[in-house]
Amino acid sequence: MEIDLSRVSIRPFSLTDAHDFLRWAGDVRVTGNLRWQTFTSEEEALVFIRDVCLPHPWRRSICIDDRSIGFISVFSESGDDRFKAHIGYGLSHEYWGKGIATRAVSIAVTQVFNDLPHVLRLQAFVQTQNKASQRVLEKIGFKREGLLRKYSCIKGIIHDVFVYSLLSTDLLPLP
Repeated sequence: MEIDLSRVSIRPFSLTDAHDFLRWAGDVRVTGNLRWQTFTSEEEALVFIRDVCLPHPWRRSICIDDRSIGFISVFSESGDDRFKAHIGYGLSHEYWGKGIATRAVSIAVTQVFNDLPHVLRLQAFVQTQNKASQRVLEKIGFKREGLLRKYSCIKGIIHDVFVYSLLSTDLLPLP
């Protein structure tokens, strides 16, 4: 299935996204690399959107034709570290390998540096076995800076991760 990447957009979540949200957030293939548990009901999805996604300062839904198929979150640090932010994302399994994550993260990066002008460094931590996510970041221009051994615990398993960064002064991709 070829996807016209011009149909890909990102936007804030809405309570009406609960059904579509559950389609991808209820899939262990998607949530396996996330700190989130796999969702099991539309009610759980609705509560999560209401209590977590909507109040979050920078969490967006990845959409095709305005239908939620994934997410991108940015977490800004505070105090003396407020110049840094962390980015994470997930995408419905049915859309893997089609350029959608690359397109959505590219759009997000431009928006983040515009929306959060104090952020100079956007960084991502990617499990060493998650080759697809590494490729997404590299296509956009993120630089792999190093390996952090036994750094991240996801669902009780400790993982090695690569750290990637993109600076606001780097040549940004066209969305």
